Amino acid sequence: MKKFISLLSISFILLLSVNTLSAQELRSSSGSSTGRIDNDGTIRNGSGSSVGKIDNDGTVRNESGSSIGKIDNDGTIRNGSGSSIGKVDNDGTVRNDSGSSIGKIDDDGTVRNESGSSIGSASGVPKAWAAVVFFFFSF
Repeated sequence: MKKFISLLSISFILLLSVNTLSAQELRSSSGSSTGRIDNDGTIRNGSGSSVGKIDNDGTVRNESGSSIGKIDNDGTIRNGSGSSIGKVDNDGTVRNDSGSSIGKIDDDGTVRNESGSSIGSASGVPKAWAAVVFFFFSF
């Protein structure tokens, strides 16, 4: 399970890099666009196809519109069964279900992996949205 969460964390952090635009671009550390998050919460892959959505109440939906999880007001990220699978702290620290730090989104939008190395940027998107992309979607 720990390796699975670590793999998810790497995927998440790679997806988090965002520039401030009307649709928030997801960028890798090299600056390549891997997708975007629209202002209405629609998550799109690099081709522009919708792969999911984050509703205003925190419900995470797949491309078919089915609920696959939720983010609570306190930053807890839950899977479709309601079990906690991680959390985003107020300071941007991303934690797995065991509470171990697996990455961080700094206030300036810098996305860091678990060893603290910068791997991109995530300005312009709420930290919780970026974390949801990490836990549920892979481009």
